[in-house]
Amino acid sequence: MEGKENTDIHNHVHDMEYLKHHLSRTEDFQVISEVFRQLGDATRVRIFWLLCHCEECVSNIADMMNMSSPAISHHLRVLKNCGLIVSSRCGKEVYYKASDSKQSQLMHLMIEQVMEISCPK
Repeated sequence: MEGKENTDIHNHVHDMEYLKHHLSRTEDFQVISEVFRQLGDATRVRIFWLLCHCEECVSNIADMMNMSSPAISHHLRVLKNCGLIVSSRCGKEVYYKASDSKQSQLMHLMIEQVMEISCPK
């Protein structure tokens, strides 16, 4: 029993060093904080979730969400600035979709896990 206690203490000390090392990476935590801050608005979460499943232009998003195009454009700009969505131009229209980034994929998964929904087929 005595040996087990020493092993537990040793593992705890090792874990603490590991944790302290990663806690020092403040810039990484800042990036995560910024992504969460941008998704702190339910409208942006809804738009982001939609764009995880399709590529749409502002007017179509506005119609689906019963909002004005300028309001949607504002939210899209915020989501794009934090890297969760990307855009591409086709003629006069700009289309938006979720980025292929790890952050975007994790946020998508988190939304669906919390809401207990899954991607449409």
